[in-house]
Amino acid sequence: MKYSSFYLSILSFIAGVSFCSLQDFGFYFGIFWIFLALVIWLFRFQFFDNKFILIIPFICMFFGLGLLRCTLSNEVQGKYLLENFVGVEQSVLGVVVDEPDERENNTKLTIAVTAITSEGQIIKNFREEVKMLVTVPFYPQFEYGDEVNFLGVLQKPENFSVDGGREFDYINYLAKDKIFYQMFYPQTKLFSKENGSFLKEKLFKLKKGFLKQISLTVPEPEVSLLGGLLVGAKQSLGQKLQDDFRKVGLIHIVVLSGYNVTIIAEFLMGMLSFLPRLIGLSLGALSIIFFAIMVGGSATIVRASIMALLVVLARATGRVSDMTRALFLAGFIMVIHNPQIVVFDPSFQLSFLATLGLIFLSPRLSEFFKFIPKKFYFRETVTATISTQIFVLPLLLYMTGEFSVIAVVVNLLVLMFIPLTMLGGFLTGILGFVSSWLAAPFSYLTYFLLSYELKVVEFFASLPFVSFKVPLLSFYLVFLIYCLYFLLLWKFFRKTNEVELLE
Repeated sequence: MKYSSFYLSILSFIAGVSFCSLQDFGFYFGIFWIFLALVIWLFRFQFFDNKFILIIPFICMFFGLGLLRCTLSNEVQGKYLLENFVGVEQSVLGVVVDEPDERENNTKLTIAVTAITSEGQIIKNFREEVKMLVTVPFYPQFEYGDEVNFLGVLQKPENFSVDGGREFDYINYLAKDKIFYQMFYPQTKLFSKENGSFLKEKLFKLKKGFLKQISLTVPEPEVSLLGGLLVGAKQSLGQKLQDDFRKVGLIHIVVLSGYNVTIIAEFLMGMLSFLPRLIGLSLGALSIIFFAIMVGGSATIVRASIMALLVVLARATGRVSDMTRALFLAGFIMVIHNPQIVVFDPSFQLSFLATLGLIFLSPRLSEFFKFIPKKFYFRETVTATISTQIFVLPLLLYMTGEFSVIAVVVNLLVLMFIPLTMLGGFLTGILGFVSSWLAAPFSYLTYFLLSYELKVVEFFASLPFVSFKVPLLSFYLVFLIYCLYFLLLWKFFRKTNEVELLE
């Protein structure tokens, strides 16, 4: 298949998934587009003289396939299994199937419901998986794999308004993870432990111990920021610090760890550039894989790590067109697995866009920043920062509704040190398992960097008029902006002959 057909097919599939995510017209709407593609293909020579027009069947076919995949994913059996129990107090038996999400004031548990009980007796079993999100106090603490009985009012999630009049689609945000019900502060009773995957259980315990080792040597609030950088645990920062990060346009580094993994991939390749290419490439890839395992191996980290590995390969080989195809193929496979991530998973969106920025813009922007020394990889860090900012800015404006006047300045002042901060924190946690003395030098360095980053954020956030609210951006406007991005990239590659067009 020609390269243009490859890109257009994947983009058409993703467009179909996106359209269906916003407006699902049902199974037969997707069938219609596939039928239309077949009709155009069968009569292509009778009606079309321009060979470039023959790409239309590919677009229609993959658009229809995207519609079908999204429609089928929306027909989840567990979506309505608890409808008859909503709104009244229920006794629900379930297993904690994900790592507990500790927030500033509570903990959120993702529960796979196994049964409805009454006075200790099971009155209804569930063979199909149905999930609910349960909000509980910090104590008693629960772990992945715990089987717990919850007594409380079962509810359906609801959307809510955020700053600027935006409505956050909380229903679909949870639905992408197949969560369709909620329960707030129920009575709890632990039934049994170790009911989950052995591997996930060990990974989560490793992660918990890893963060505990860091907290022994790095104090608050620095350790909370480090937790956000390494695993996206922004809630422990507190609302004041979160607001400050949002004001200065830096909230992305603690909201979504996928973005951070992409940034650190660039830094790793710079650190290993003195080695032979094959050795440096192998060590860089192994470092990212080990990092993903250490922080729990969640779906977010796995997706981000795949894209970060693509960055490593792209920077090591210099074959931008090959790595672009690999990136699109990886994104395509992820979307097939879970179509909802296209529209309702900000982590996937930011990771994909940040990776595009690093692959496309970072090596080319370096030509315009020759005045910045390469020593200590300053030039690479600056170009990587600006490249990713260009690609994620429209989406960040859409999500946060806040435009920071000094975002570029603060990002340059802080992001240059984020990879080193993450690396220092990572080594602090690992070496802490061996000896606190071995971890001490790295903990001091990490603490110094974290303190610097917090001071920069607090200083600029205290200045007047550093940010202002932007008008409500529609999803379609942001989509058009990124279509323009892709069009510009397409034109660029046509000029450089890195993409072979259909003739």
